[in-house]
Amino acid sequence: MEERIFSVTDLNNRIKGILDSDSILQNICVKGELSNYKVYPSGHHYFTLKDADSSIRCVMFKGSALKLRFRPESGMGVMAIGKVSVYPRDGAYQLYCNEMRLDGVGDLYVAYEQLKSKLAAEGLFDKAHKKPIPRFPSTIAVITSGAGAAVRDIIRVAGKRWPMAKIIVMPVRVQGTEAPAEIRGAIAYANKHKLAELIITGRGGGSIEDLWAFNDERVARAIYDSEIPVISAVGHEPDVTIADFVADLRAATPSNGAELAVPDSDELRQYLDSVDIRFRQALKKKLEFLRRSLRELSSRPVMKSPTAYIELKRMETERLAERLAAVQERRLAYLRRSFVAYAASLDALSPLKVLSRGYAVPSDETGKVLKSTEDVEIGDTLDLTLTDGQLRCRVEDIVKGE
Repeated sequence: MEERIFSVTDLNNRIKGILDSDSILQNICVKGELSNYKVYPSGHHYFTLKDADSSIRCVMFKGSALKLRFRPESGMGVMAIGKVSVYPRDGAYQLYCNEMRLDGVGDLYVAYEQLKSKLAAEGLFDKAHKKPIPRFPSTIAVITSGAGAAVRDIIRVAGKRWPMAKIIVMPVRVQGTEAPAEIRGAIAYANKHKLAELIITGRGGGSIEDLWAFNDERVARAIYDSEIPVISAVGHEPDVTIADFVADLRAATPSNGAELAVPDSDELRQYLDSVDIRFRQALKKKLEFLRRSLRELSSRPVMKSPTAYIELKRMETERLAERLAAVQERRLAYLRRSFVAYAASLDALSPLKVLSRGYAVPSDETGKVLKSTEDVEIGDTLDLTLTDGQLRCRVEDIVKGE
């Protein structure tokens, strides 16, 4: 049998032809879970469709993607309809999807929502438990992969913004089954030995599987139990993990985590410069005000001739004393006249005046003044008060007046 030699292109095209000739593969509905879903600037959607044992690469071109009635996300369970073919350049077969329907959510997404609800009910997300981020941290512990771009971004941004801060890198795995335990252990170690004033933990973006270590309950509780404030810097902006909810502060990216962790020394310097300028301006205005006040005081007569000022005030005091003495004299004269008038009035009303005209005041033995014949009986002893003394009398007869 003659041996036939194919080029790589020929082989890929032959396989493509075989797949394209299969009517079943040209219109097939595949059920699975979306993973690593990405939308490129071109408008094309690239993702992986998987189940428990296998996965297949998929693409949905812009024209078909515009017909979607929902926003696909990693973790969703879907039914993808399209054709299976080979991209000759890469020699890899994939599903060219032209339609997609929701079919519930995937296992990881369900687990995420269940853990989120559980921890929220326990209060791990409450703002009351959030610790304040130190304004000027001197030491920062970075818990992430030692070889990833995240640690380089954090060191670069923090070093540029606040060179005074010391960065302690605690390398851990951020993906895989061992990652949650390593992240939890690093957080506990940093707290036990008080390595830093602030912790940044996270990684770059990825699929829900890539970020799953930060959706682990062990990591969430380690962040919650940390006495050192924790910034969660996981993934890109659309990615929100359980660690983001529990942390004291959430950053959109590792670089943003570094920005939130430290102040910008350039901005701080500019602020201090502006404060210095305002202070100098305020001090200049205050000094000018004091100079004007001093000039005004020095121009006053008392400052030019203190003895003349004192003599003027002495003369004013003497005139005031004379006025006060005159007022006092007039007041005393008025009081004397009033006293004489009141004394004359009292003297006119005095009983002694009446007695001096020949009248007498009778009273019984108890001193009670008698006003009527009804108050005495024959034989009673009375006292008659005259201007110069009293007379003791006995009643021998009572003559009633008409």
